[in-house]
Amino acid sequence: MNDAGDTSLLLSATDVPPVHESNGAGRSPFLFTCDHYGRLLPRALGDLGLPESELVRHIAWDIGIAGVAELLADHLDVHLVAQRYSRLVIDCNRPPGAASSIPRISEATVIPGNDGLSPEAADVRRQHIFDPYHRRIDEIIDARLARGQPTVLVSLHSFTPVYAGIARPWHIGTLYHRDHTLPPLLLRHLRAEGDLVVGDNEPYAVSDITDYTIPVHGEMRSLINTGIEIRQDLIGDQGGQHQWAERLARILGAIAETLRKEAVI
Repeated sequence: MNDAGDTSLLLSATDVPPVHESNGAGRSPFLFTCDHYGRLLPRALGDLGLPESELVRHIAWDIGIAGVAELLADHLDVHLVAQRYSRLVIDCNRPPGAASSIPRISEATVIPGNDGLSPEAADVRRQHIFDPYHRRIDEIIDARLARGQPTVLVSLHSFTPVYAGIARPWHIGTLYHRDHTLPPLLLRHLRAEGDLVVGDNEPYAVSDITDYTIPVHGEMRSLINTGIEIRQDLIGDQGGQHQWAERLARILGAIAETLRKEAVI
């Protein structure tokens, strides 16, 4: 008997479902995803052998992006789909099987609960956290396309201001690979703000090896897409989250108008 399909091995009835959604009836052409929205751990995994001080750091989730994502979705009437569990359990923006999918070390922190993980145990994490999240994104895109609703995929993230001892100067970055429609527009609008250091595929760049959401849901489905990364110290509190949500709502609203005028959507 294959026990990998038994949800009691990972998520029990007392665990929160992995997928979170807001504004399911949103009429915006944008669709927001948030792969590192939450930092929950399944009860069955305990604390992964880590102290709480590690579980609130950037290695566990994208600090501040949940608040920005919710506010921005409300501002623009956007359907948001997000993932509630910590990236330390399984990273929903990494190809399954990649070393960074279920990391044994994140930055300089050893994750004891991930050490020596069997392929079967890794597959259980995929089945009950990764797969439902990405299956739901697929379902949402299918439904939007079926009713003729334009779909522009925006994957929302945040990044730590200092990584491995190196300070990062960018306030915000645009992440992309094959799409040349949305990223140039976003870069132009962000740079026009005048008070921002804007990353062009910085601090990260999208690739088929290091990413999952944009390559699979955006590029493979020929959707206009981009990733957005905001520096975490700028959105670590509600004030910063409100400011960035309002700024991005103004910018993305203007971009949507441009895309409509150019008959792209």
